[in-house]
Amino acid sequence: MEATRNRNTWHIHPDSATLAQRLAAAIARMAQEAIAARGAFHLVVAGGNTPRAAYAMLPQLGRDWQCWHLYHGDERCLPPQDPERNSLMLDTVWLSQVPIPARQIHHIPAERGAEVAARDYAALLPPHAFDLVLLGMGEDGHTASLFPGHDWGLEKSSPATLAIHDAAKAPPQRVSLSGWRLQYTREMFFLTTGSGKRAALAAWLRGESTPAALVGTTADVWLDNAAWPETVPGTI
Repeated sequence: MEATRNRNTWHIHPDSATLAQRLAAAIARMAQEAIAARGAFHLVVAGGNTPRAAYAMLPQLGRDWQCWHLYHGDERCLPPQDPERNSLMLDTVWLSQVPIPARQIHHIPAERGAEVAARDYAALLPPHAFDLVLLGMGEDGHTASLFPGHDWGLEKSSPATLAIHDAAKAPPQRVSLSGWRLQYTREMFFLTTGSGKRAALAAWLRGESTPAALVGTTADVWLDNAAWPETVPGTI
């Protein structure tokens, strides 16, 4: 099911497995389109379990790996081999199996601490728009490491990267792309699965100012049936 509400397009899939299959195919297709048009594909990846299955399918679907450039939306300030690191997950399920040049894989050096890592990562970001930004959403409506009650960096005067010292979820120290830098992209996909996200999605549909809703003002929202908040008045 697909429908448009407000300025978002909502792609509702029967289950998380179907979502992952279609997402992987969409990423591979968009990569080929970007490479054909501009010679490169600049992708911002999301962490967490929702996109993991899609990443695992990409080695069989993608090609022209020498033209891919990868970035992270956020990272936890933990050692590189900590199982909670987004970079370790990405390396394990996808990047170890494809020949993307190492110089084009831009992991956030979060083990250096939030302030230093944010400064250093800002210098690695491209001056142009990304081709695709993938984002998830927490049960509180946060996205990347932009949590309710914090500065989300939506103004263009904000830094491109933010050092987070008091995240609402452990670990407290993180690095995140700011809201405006995440929005500086040709396409944005939000990925949401499971009944635990229904309340946050309902708040988004009601027009509440959650981090996800304000960053994803024109995003495509990919979700499964379990996440769809059926009780929201006036929804699709």
